[in-house]
Amino acid sequence: MAEIVAELKKIPSVTRFLVLSSLGVSVPAILGFVHPHRLVFLTPLVTQQWEIWRIYTSLFFGGWSILFFNRSSSSRNSNSIEYTYYERRSSDYAWQLFLASMGIIALNRPFGSVVHDHAFLCCITYLMCALSPPGAQTSIMGFITIPVKYFSYALLAIDVINGRAFENITGMIVGHLWWWCVWGAGTGAGGLEHGPFASLGSAPGWLRDWFGERAGDRRATNRGGYQVHPPRERAEQAARGTGHNWGSGQRLGDQ
Repeated sequence: MAEIVAELKKIPSVTRFLVLSSLGVSVPAILGFVHPHRLVFLTPLVTQQWEIWRIYTSLFFGGWSILFFNRSSSSRNSNSIEYTYYERRSSDYAWQLFLASMGIIALNRPFGSVVHDHAFLCCITYLMCALSPPGAQTSIMGFITIPVKYFSYALLAIDVINGRAFENITGMIVGHLWWWCVWGAGTGAGGLEHGPFASLGSAPGWLRDWFGERAGDRRATNRGGYQVHPPRERAEQAARGTGHNWGSGQRLGDQ
């Protein structure tokens, strides 16, 4: 048990929350301790009887096979995002995940979807692919190797065959909006958030305090072998140059 706890502590805080939520919601239902009807999203029960816990549980509920694939993929992708792109900024990641979750639930209302775990996975996967460094490769079930930037579309093709395309598409739409609104088009594997709504992606003060983080913390980040610096820092480095510092000099006639 101590080894399990130690391994969990190695996982970044938000990703650890996702893993524990998946186990805490799905396993009791699978073992028969909780009826699945109590966990799925049913609009009348949420809006009229205020069973608001269904908003949360619908994001993490799935069967055994779905639980294994979705949660292992989701935790792996989330771990990559949080560790690489939100280092020491888990509060921002948590806030943006919350906004993305609300977007997924809203977008799925016309389809009457009662569970949103797969759309949630596809959203995280899309963001991970959009932010991956150029040339990064991944494999599909260990058989086919493709560029990471195409991985989310490969999952969509699989879901079309499995009849779950609408869940995947809604997740990809929210993931794309997340990337475009917060990170900005063309961000790719480097740069700080410069999207048109990047300021909305900053966590509220109370959430930042709860994580023990400081506001305005935007560090240079190592991303897949690329060292990324803020534009001002790059300009200062270019101005300084790499050779000998010859001083400020004097103009002719100045004595």
